[in-house]
Amino acid sequence: MTINGAGATLPALLYAKWADNYQKQAGNRVTYQGVGSSGGVKQIVAKAVDFAGTDVPLSLDKLHSHGLEQFPAVIGAVTPVVNIPGVGPRTLRLTPEALADIYLARIRKWNDPAIAELNPGLSLPATDICVVRRADGSGTTWLFTQYLAARSKEWEQKLGSGATVNWPSGLGGKGNEGVAAFVRELAGAIGYVAAPYAATSHLADVLLENRSGAFVAPTTAALTAATQGATWMPGGELTPSLLDRDAADAWPIAGASLVLTSSDRAAGVHAFFDWAFHHGAQDCADLGYVPVPTAVATALTDSWNGASK
Repeated sequence: MTINGAGATLPALLYAKWADNYQKQAGNRVTYQGVGSSGGVKQIVAKAVDFAGTDVPLSLDKLHSHGLEQFPAVIGAVTPVVNIPGVGPRTLRLTPEALADIYLARIRKWNDPAIAELNPGLSLPATDICVVRRADGSGTTWLFTQYLAARSKEWEQKLGSGATVNWPSGLGGKGNEGVAAFVRELAGAIGYVAAPYAATSHLADVLLENRSGAFVAPTTAALTAATQGATWMPGGELTPSLLDRDAADAWPIAGASLVLTSSDRAAGVHAFFDWAFHHGAQDCADLGYVPVPTAVATALTDSWNGASK
């Protein structure tokens, strides 16, 4: 059996690892193309794939109108990444306001006082900032812009949030890989990627100010803290916002990556994610993701197994 998926690039590294291990253990093949959340939704609606990955939740009305089900598969972080000569990983401090001003093209050099004041003792060059963002419809962008809109009134008024926005400037990369490649190649660049891509691309991630005022790194511990106290619906169709939560050590740009499938394709998709929920936690930890809460995974697999009997 072959199960084909497409969509969000945020979970793509994990899905590839899961697919490899699933084929070795269960003998079934799973393919996944990282085409972005918007592309994945288009493909599942067109019945071109068995499942789609999206970081942008579909409303219940849209799910029902297209005959789709939606459930969370994993929790991921989005992090700014920079290429500043002499600045290593988890060294540069940024506030959401400074980050918004960079992407609004109001802050144009790395030694701008607004950044320098956050980083006393750090030697910042008078290098032009090269802004990198997504060119495709992206759940990573949706999470990133939701965060900026929540913390910057000017951002909310001028750009808002979405899988795509009317960027005032910057280079557009396709997928998390495309953004990471631009940042890696361009001195002075800043971009935003799913946290595992910072590690695999050897990029410098940042310390970002969270709701409690702490500067935190995008670790799995900080990502786990963002899930604490969140209320999850038993069916999984509606997921809580994990953005900018007020836990002292929570990473502020976090979200559940979701799966869409239809009833006529669901059996094989359920089998794969049932296996992943039971056997994929170590892969999550190795790559920098966090599993969905055990109670949520158990409720999902119980409903799938009950429905298949």
